Formats: sequence, C-alpha cells, structure tokens
Amino acid sequence: MGFGSYDESEQKHQQRETDDGEDAAVNVHQHEHDGEMTLENGASTDELLGQLADIKAKAADEE
Repeated sequence: MGFGSYDESEQKHQQRETDDGEDAAVNVHQHEHDGEMTLENGASTDELLGQLADIKAKAADEE
C-alpha cells in the first residue's frame, strides 16, 4: 500500500464503539430557545470604530 491509500475492507469491518448504542440519535433541537436578543450600548458605529483604531494603534506601539 502506498502513502495515503487505505484498504476498503478495513473500513467496512470496523467496529463502532459507542456508549449509547447504535440506535442513539442526535437531537439537534434539544437546546433551542425562542426569544429575542437586543444590545444597547449607546455608542455609534463611528465611535466603536474609533475605539477599535485606538486599540490597534496601542497594540502596534507595544510590539
């Protein structure tokens, strides 16, 4: 066998080990929540971008 190749028969006969058994299913809706989220920080986009620029400038000065 060359590098990166595999034996398909090994893939077919692998045993899956699970604690829940073979019939266990994943419930994708288990942690769903209905509701609304709002953020009110009072700052405008320009103010936030200014703060980000200050943070980046400070980080650049420290390097």
